[in-house]
Amino acid sequence: MKRVAAAVLLVSMAGCAVGPDFQRPAAPAADRYAIDSLRAESVGAPAGTAQHIALGRGIEGDWWQLFRSDQLDRAVGDAIAGSQTLAAAQATLSQAQALVEARTGTLFPQVSAAASSGRQKYGAAFFGALKGPAPFTYYSIGPSVSYTLDYTGGIGRSIEQQQALAEFQRQQVAAAYLSLTGNVVLQSLAIASAREQIATLENILDQDRENLRLVQTSFDTGQATRLDILSAQSQLANDATLVPPLRQALAVARHALATLVGQPPASWSAPDFDFAQITLPSEIPVQLPSELVHQRPDILAAEAQLHAATAAVGVATANLYPQITLTGTAGLQALIPGHLFDQSSTVWNLAAGLTGPLFDGGTLRAERQSAIDALRADAARYQETVLEAFGQVADQLEALDHDAEQLEAQRYAVEAAQNNVRLSQLSYHEGNVGVLQVLDAERQFQQAKLGFVRARAQRYMDTAQLFLAVGGSPLPSNLARRRSESVPEHQSSQS
Repeated sequence: MKRVAAAVLLVSMAGCAVGPDFQRPAAPAADRYAIDSLRAESVGAPAGTAQHIALGRGIEGDWWQLFRSDQLDRAVGDAIAGSQTLAAAQATLSQAQALVEARTGTLFPQVSAAASSGRQKYGAAFFGALKGPAPFTYYSIGPSVSYTLDYTGGIGRSIEQQQALAEFQRQQVAAAYLSLTGNVVLQSLAIASAREQIATLENILDQDRENLRLVQTSFDTGQATRLDILSAQSQLANDATLVPPLRQALAVARHALATLVGQPPASWSAPDFDFAQITLPSEIPVQLPSELVHQRPDILAAEAQLHAATAAVGVATANLYPQITLTGTAGLQALIPGHLFDQSSTVWNLAAGLTGPLFDGGTLRAERQSAIDALRADAARYQETVLEAFGQVADQLEALDHDAEQLEAQRYAVEAAQNNVRLSQLSYHEGNVGVLQVLDAERQFQQAKLGFVRARAQRYMDTAQLFLAVGGSPLPSNLARRRSESVPEHQSSQS
């Protein structure tokens, strides 16, 4: 027994895990996301007119709190607490973590207990010329131990693979968390945008009605024609068609937000979000490309899949080697129940087994090659995921630059249209222009205000999209922690 134990110990110490060891992909060497320098990266922008990208800084705390809106914070909190999508992702993570524990148990000796009783009769041909025993009843009881010697590291690689798959599920929870919080913020901003556009259009419609009244008055005094009246009526009708789509968009955003917080739209009312109560972040922290790969859930999930594929190659390689199994049994056997626990009834058995593939038609080597090909595919998908992430961040950085330009242009358009209204009204009182020129100037002013509202809303949207592109905030530990085992309330226990 001592010699056997020593041999097992020496083989175990000499053993090593076959297959490739996982190496985390190197982070890209790039120190920026776009070739051209962005205006948002400059610190010389006038205060209140542009946003500054703080490149190389991470987001501290929850990313949506940078908008400084209590309504927004409450909506996101309600969504985190009530989201069924997030609950499903957490349950799947718990399942993956349990599978890691289950697989880790195979590293240890497997101990079981058995008891049996039976009636036995041997055939005459079994003993030949000897006289066989008469039919007899036997009884046995005792434990058994089996242990697979993992000298190739195949079991260890399978555990490593399962751990990588659990990490993949953890990143799926992080992705669900990021998607949930991002959708809540975007739908909230959509509500604010639709409400402000509707309010602006209602002001335009009021102006259109006033213009129609003024044209009708001018027509009654002979200063306008029937064509002028039709033109004013047509303008009122055309502007009225813009309101229903916005009301529909508002209703859709409210219903979507209710679904995100886990409530039916009929029983939960979304807050009346207003841009006046939502602060546009003036400084936006953005990680360097080398840090982005350690922040975005989709990149980390792709990395976990790559790790699992690497371990799978080790498992397939270990299957090419012989398997060594140690077994031992001990117990009591007797023909009479009363003698079962006598000292003379003690039996034991100790054995070592060796099984190795000799010919399998190339199955095991083909499976190993399949695992290697899967590893190459996951490596390519990882690189593609990183490239797409960099492209998304670059797009959103460019969008913020263009949003700033668009907002400046719209602000200038509002100022120019307002000056035009002032001059047109002055010229009308002096008799230099007719009423239609004044109405047209007022209309351009209202349209410029609507364009400004849309440009400002788009800037809020693109800011939120940039926070999502850089991976948002880290997943809270309480969401990644394994849930305690429980039976859902809607299921009754059965014996």
